[in-house]
Amino acid sequence: MMKIGSAIVALLVVLLGLNSMFVVSEGHSALLLQFGRIVRTDYQPGLHFKLPVIQQVMHFDKRILSLDAPPERYFTSEKKSVNVDFYVKWRVADNAAYYRATGGDQLQAAQRLTPIVKDALRFEFNARTLPDLISGGRKDITERVRAQTDASARKNLGIAVVDVRIKRIDLPNEVSESVYKRMRAERLQLANELRFTGQEAAEKIQADADRQGQVLRADAQRDAAKVKGEGDAEAAAIYAQAYNQDPEFFTFYRSLAAYRTSFEDGKGVLIMKPDDEFLRYFEQPAQKR
Repeated sequence: MMKIGSAIVALLVVLLGLNSMFVVSEGHSALLLQFGRIVRTDYQPGLHFKLPVIQQVMHFDKRILSLDAPPERYFTSEKKSVNVDFYVKWRVADNAAYYRATGGDQLQAAQRLTPIVKDALRFEFNARTLPDLISGGRKDITERVRAQTDASARKNLGIAVVDVRIKRIDLPNEVSESVYKRMRAERLQLANELRFTGQEAAEKIQADADRQGQVLRADAQRDAAKVKGEGDAEAAAIYAQAYNQDPEFFTFYRSLAAYRTSFEDGKGVLIMKPDDEFLRYFEQPAQKR
C-alpha cells in the first residue's frame, strides 16, 4: 500500500513538473494567464516555466498571415459600380490587445479585420473616378488603405497591417466601353497637344538658328571687309614707300607684274604700237637695267 502511495505521489510530482514547463516555438510568442488575468505578454521562443494548474499559456503565431477576402462591390465618385478583389497581409503586433479582442483566434481576427479594410477601400473608391482607377491609381489607393487600416487595427485588435493589395478590378461591360472610349479620346487630345507643342518648339528653334546664322554671316563679312581693307591699305602703303625710294625700279617692277598677268596663260594677245609705253622695257632692256 505504501508503495502504491509513493508511486502516485511520484507520478503527481512528475506531472506537475511537466505542467510547469512550456516551449515557445520559432515564429511564435506566448502570453501567460493566471485565473483568466494576463500576467505576462512577452514570452519569446525557447523554454519557459509557469505555475502548474493555476497558470495558462496562450501561443500566438507572429509570422505574417494572409486574409483573402471575397470580391466586394464599390461605387466610384461618378456612382459607377466596380467589383474589387483584394487581399491583406497582417501579423500580431500586441499580444495583450490581440487576446482581449479576439481571444487569440485567427478566424475571429480575420472576421474583425475584414470590415476595417472594406470601409477604407470604400472611402478611397468613392473619392475617385473610373479613369483614375484604370490609369494606374491602385498603388496610391492600397498605400492609403494600408495606413488607415493599420492605425485602426493596431488600436482595436492588436494587429499590424503589413500590406493591402488589389488583385483585380472588374467593370460592368457598358461601363468598361464608355470608360475606354473616354480614355482614348483624352489620350488622343493629349498626343495632339504634345505634337503641336513640339512643332511650335521646333519652329522657334529653327528661327533662332536662322537669326543666329544671319548674325554670324554679317559679322564674318564685316570682319572680312575690315581685314581686306587693312590689307589693301598696307599694300598701298608698301607700294607708296617703294615708289618713293626708287620710282624707276618701282615702275619696272609694276611693268613685270603686268607682263606676267598678261601672258601667264600662254594665250594672251596684245595689239599695240611698237613704241607703246607698255613695251619700253622689251625694247630697251639693257638701258632699263
